Amino acid sequence: MKSREQEYRELFMAEALEYYDAMSRHLSELERNPQDVAALNELFRLMHNLKANARAMGFVDMGEVAHKMETLFGQIRGQERAFTGTLVTLTFRAVDILGNMIRAVGAGQESVDDKALIENLERFIQGQEPIETQAKPTEEEAETDAARKLELSDLVYIPVKKLDKLLNLVGELVIDRDRILTLAAELNSPALRATAQHLFRISDDLQYSVMDVRLVGAGVLLNKFPRVVRDVAASEEKQVELTLAGQDVQIDRNVLQLITDALLHIVRNAVSHGLEGPDDRKAAGKPAIGQLSISALTERDDVLVQVQDDGRGINTEAVRKKAIRKGVVTAEAAALLDEEGVWALLFEPGFSMAEQITEISGRGVGLDVVKLAIDSLGGRLRVASELGKGTTFTLVLPTSIAVKGALLIELDARAYAVPLLHTDTVLALANDQIFAVGGMLMTRVQEENVPLVNLRQLLYAEGDEQLPRATRTELPTDGSRLQVLVVSYGNRRLGLIIDRFLRQQNIVVKSLSKPLDTIDLFGGVTLLGSGQLCLVLDVPALTRLFLAKRP
Repeated sequence: MKSREQEYRELFMAEALEYYDAMSRHLSELERNPQDVAALNELFRLMHNLKANARAMGFVDMGEVAHKMETLFGQIRGQERAFTGTLVTLTFRAVDILGNMIRAVGAGQESVDDKALIENLERFIQGQEPIETQAKPTEEEAETDAARKLELSDLVYIPVKKLDKLLNLVGELVIDRDRILTLAAELNSPALRATAQHLFRISDDLQYSVMDVRLVGAGVLLNKFPRVVRDVAASEEKQVELTLAGQDVQIDRNVLQLITDALLHIVRNAVSHGLEGPDDRKAAGKPAIGQLSISALTERDDVLVQVQDDGRGINTEAVRKKAIRKGVVTAEAAALLDEEGVWALLFEPGFSMAEQITEISGRGVGLDVVKLAIDSLGGRLRVASELGKGTTFTLVLPTSIAVKGALLIELDARAYAVPLLHTDTVLALANDQIFAVGGMLMTRVQEENVPLVNLRQLLYAEGDEQLPRATRTELPTDGSRLQVLVVSYGNRRLGLIIDRFLRQQNIVVKSLSKPLDTIDLFGGVTLLGSGQLCLVLDVPALTRLFLAKRP
């Protein structure tokens, strides 16, 4: 597997070679027509970009040559000098040397000697004549030109839509592969089984290869936030120091695309609501400059994006009172909520702690948009806060949304898939492990009371009536155990009573077609190896339905 440094070097090479080709082309255009403003502007831009990229990669000499050339073309643009005479020869020579430097990087060789070139470029910048013009090439810079080879980059740029289509086709292949494996087992054919196993290995490698191509560094998104933070801080008259980390963490480009607005909202919210103004911070014994960090890291198969501030933290009681005043929750229900339960109210539609409307907040667009975005990916959102110390929002995201790990369960002889991201644990409960409280069955899981509900009551319930009140008379009387899948969403656990567990496997999720796409209890559909269609349960929607219908 390639190292990150090798990948960056290859990307740099691909872009640098494109710059080199474009420089040679635009130099020829400018030599033919010194008044070609478009070619001159493009040369200036190319030199500027190559300088920045080379310095970022640590290629000091290349960055220095590009910097000198950028300065010269800046002077030409400013009409301080004309693109004629020995300057033309020197710039062509400088571009050739830049090309040699780029190729040396690709070959892992030492950089070419460029001291004389840099000195001559500097003399031109200072308005002096170069020491060695070499207006005419020697018999030897001539043999080199005659033997010059045209080179193509080893890397290609592929539109994301093409990758999406390719991954979709791979998904179809994976589904058919699973069907062939099932058929081979049913027919008990050694030859077919061997062929099916070979197909499994090839399709598996193909699937992960395509997924790997879609991965990009989280920095593609994170590096856009310094300007965002600066603008919001200026609008709020606050001083903020932003720290970025984990830009190298790899994540599916489509996942980044889908969380862009959510992350933007969280960051703006952190500056607007989380961080105090300079005077308030000083009064609280804090430095005047607020600290904000955005970081990406990996946790098992997930990618975590964290936004952390050292601001005022979440005032739990203020949120509780505001939620009651806004009618988001009743006073009786709010009194029963623990700290994390109160924080979850921040993500209810339309709820905001802003007391006045500004460009940043108070417009009725709250953190619920963040929750919806995360739910659409099958992700989770964690909140940690300490009053007076700060708040951390953590987005738990799948590395890829194309293929999901899932637990297959059975209910009334039909298979359903539950994304592993929302599964907590599986239980086989005896009667003495279950108790009833307020018309609801409960069990104890890791020192926490978890409500139990029969999954069929959620899937088959009609209308808006409440779920039937649960009693212990519903429990098995033959000594068998209840099969329970504990799922988690929004700091809440829910035990789903099912018929039996089938197996765990990776699934390719397809969107539901109309009119089934309006049923929010299902997050999509997949095809099992048996050819059976399998609905993918939407745990957030099931949890919301349970909370709305519970006695």
